[in-house]
Amino acid sequence: MRAFQAAIRSKIAIPIYMTAVSAGFPSPAEDYVEGKLDLNDHLIPHPSATFMVRAVGDSMAGAGIFSGDILVVDRSVQACHGSIIIAILNAELTVKRLYRRKGIVRLEAANPAYPAIEISDESDLCCWGVVTAAIHQFDTRLARHPHDAGEG
Repeated sequence: MRAFQAAIRSKIAIPIYMTAVSAGFPSPAEDYVEGKLDLNDHLIPHPSATFMVRAVGDSMAGAGIFSGDILVVDRSVQACHGSIIIAILNAELTVKRLYRRKGIVRLEAANPAYPAIEISDESDLCCWGVVTAAIHQFDTRLARHPHDAGEG
């Protein structure tokens, strides 16, 4: 994982529409802008305590975190049972869901192909922060229709 410091250089307000977008059948669009949305304000409430890392691998796919996603990590948020965290475990960086109940601590993947990592007294575990968002980009080339590009 490569870490990036969250730097807010400028505010970019993007229109946000009041109506929801149907993921099923299309619905008539309302021509009403609710206001402006600044992604810095939305994704980074604590800039001085926030950093970003790029996820690699598929162990958290069940939580909606995919290889290549940029994770927004807030060090000011207290990790609790169920939090997705960036942890250093025995000198290795990982992203996992924190399980902490009745004296049992473990790091859980969100993919059944990966076993939970049991944390013992001998484990060297440090929580670097809580993942508050994942930035996932779609490959627009895959959304292109063949007839739009003059192909077959």
